[in-house]
Amino acid sequence: MTDSIFLEGLEFYGRHGVLPEEQRLGQRFIVDLVLFLDLHRPGCTDDLAATVNYAEVFARVREIVEGVPVKLLECLADRIAQAVFQDFSLVEGLEVTIHKPGAPLPGVFNDVKVKIHRQRNEYIESC
Repeated sequence: MTDSIFLEGLEFYGRHGVLPEEQRLGQRFIVDLVLFLDLHRPGCTDDLAATVNYAEVFARVREIVEGVPVKLLECLADRIAQAVFQDFSLVEGLEVTIHKPGAPLPGVFNDVKVKIHRQRNEYIESC
């Protein structure tokens, strides 16, 4: 699948992390998504119903990141993948990157991030 919709730099405040203070105080998380789907039909018809409404994707990602805390970025990324596949049937594959620029590390750094790649059929088989 070569067609893509990108949602980059989605910023939310969440309470994810292994340390108790991370879940108590919370911090900023940044999400990048790449959705893989066939965009031929919406390109020809100019019909929103033929594609994925990225405003709805944004709202769903916000709900997850600002919702129930998890310990691992890997789990948060997987929850986002699961929700996108459940809610947006046209998405055949995706890439989710979770950035945690305020991770509790004992030194100077720019970013900590986790990136996962999932295909709809792989995800259903593995989870």
